[in-house]
Amino acid sequence: MGEEIQGSARDTQRDAHWAKAIPRARDRWQSRWLVGVVAPLLVVGAVKVCVSTVGGGSMQSLLFPVGFSMGFAGLVWMLRSATLPAAGVGLLVCLITALVVRVPGGGLGFFARPALCALIALFVLTFVATRFGRRRKEARGLAEARSGRRASQVVANLGVAALCAAVGWYGGCLAALAEATADTVSSEIGQALGGPTWLITKFRRVPAGRDGGVSFAGSLGGVMGAGVVVMAGSLGFASWREGAVVFGAACAGLVFDSVLGATVEERGWLGNDLVNFFSTLFAVATWAVWKMIFG
Repeated sequence: MGEEIQGSARDTQRDAHWAKAIPRARDRWQSRWLVGVVAPLLVVGAVKVCVSTVGGGSMQSLLFPVGFSMGFAGLVWMLRSATLPAAGVGLLVCLITALVVRVPGGGLGFFARPALCALIALFVLTFVATRFGRRRKEARGLAEARSGRRASQVVANLGVAALCAAVGWYGGCLAALAEATADTVSSEIGQALGGPTWLITKFRRVPAGRDGGVSFAGSLGGVMGAGVVVMAGSLGFASWREGAVVFGAACAGLVFDSVLGATVEERGWLGNDLVNFFSTLFAVATWAVWKMIFG
């Protein structure tokens, strides 16, 4: 009962400081819908890759992925980077990425698992970017809640990547991870540093933190973050060209995110969770179209 009262109080406080164009109730409904649809698919995907792993080897092949995923989720929760439900979703994502691609002779532990390396790079970069300039972002009402990311935020940013991994689309998985990194890093860096910010659809000056607003520092940080994630997962590629395609798809997704922010999010049609989800999906679609046309 006490936790319910505290949760209700937090919701009331967030409603009082709500500054988005979309009504709070609609945003909450969209986020719950997203979790309700994607989270069960992540459970199915995790079961699928576990069964495939055991079928191709032994139960011992699950020890490291399961143990590491549980430890990683616990660490994320203890660092207050995610709420407990969000850490549970992160556990599923981590388990899937740990099992999808294994590089023979690539080393021990996660060094032989490029998708997991990319996920760790994403976490480190977004963790640092979120805490960069926190006081300034808090003073302007732009900082992430100190309780960490919610389950809907984790699903929105990582759900597409995990589902791509579960069906064997490694390039799509990495494109989605890189786009999610670029989006978070660009937003956090741009909000912390401020500086000239332009609305991407009209190229007019807007305050930092405005939906659809882009800045040089934020965009540069986002592109660099995407590059780091792609490099971290590069062992899963057959050639450098494949990595370049994935990087380009991630950057395209970052631009698409800003366009959505300046249009449907600014008009109050979609909340940030759905915008992030569709942006990672766009990055995957860009990669898939390139693969279909050029092989």
